[in-house]
Amino acid sequence: MTTVQRPSATDLQPRQSSSLEPITLPQRQCQKPSRFWQLGSEIPAKFDWGLRLLSVMVPLGLWAIVAQLEVVSPKFLPSPLMVLQAFGELWSKGLFLEDLTASLGRVGFGFLLAAILSVPVGIAMGAFASVRALLEPIIGIVRYMPPPAFIPLLIIYLGLDEAPKVGLIFIGVIFFNTLMIMDAVRFVPKHLLETTYTLGGSRLQTLFQVITPYVVPNILDAFRINMASAWSLVVVAELIAANEGLGKRIALARKFFRTDEIFAYLIVLGLIGFAIDLSLKWLQKASCRWSLES
Repeated sequence: MTTVQRPSATDLQPRQSSSLEPITLPQRQCQKPSRFWQLGSEIPAKFDWGLRLLSVMVPLGLWAIVAQLEVVSPKFLPSPLMVLQAFGELWSKGLFLEDLTASLGRVGFGFLLAAILSVPVGIAMGAFASVRALLEPIIGIVRYMPPPAFIPLLIIYLGLDEAPKVGLIFIGVIFFNTLMIMDAVRFVPKHLLETTYTLGGSRLQTLFQVITPYVVPNILDAFRINMASAWSLVVVAELIAANEGLGKRIALARKFFRTDEIFAYLIVLGLIGFAIDLSLKWLQKASCRWSLES
């Protein structure tokens, strides 16, 4: 028979460590992310401009290399130098300024008409549920109809002068402008409206002195986004019996297989559109500085 010995009192006491040094646990080291991958923070100005310059120079360099190696025939892919020469020829003939003036006039007039109508309608739809219920379904249906599909009707109703070209740009902008402004009004903080009513404000004061100023930055942002659609539609609009315009000149260059001129006009379209975008950004920053403050 085996006997089990009970542990003594000394065995139950905790053993003392021979060393008096504290025990330290390994700590996880947090590495700071690189400048390129920082979340929600600004990057240094030099780094920012370097990346912006890189985004232009890399595609331009690849284009020049591919054209130099003649991987693709110059008839289909002209070199940057050929495009620059084509631009110089068109500029010397005075065609660029004439076409640019015509295109800017059509886009500006069509977009202005769309803005004048879409701002009050969008604010009314966002502020009043009854107006939204009345107009949102039909606007939602029509905005999915491609604007170029309206060209035959525009020619029948408005003829072949400037009216159908402006009308096409108007149709391509107004519905998106209206719905984006409506959504901006719907997301106005409720506490602003409740505070206005608490201070004795009327519905008209709330609409014109609280809601409308609050959504001005969103309205300008909607203009900036939809201006891209208007600027793209001008090429389609100028195919309607136009005598001048950037889109008309591209169609003529295609007819005579002048790809260098096509590239030149495409680059001009991109640069002018980018300049318009920067102008609207500057306008938003200058007129709505309060909305950019953290």
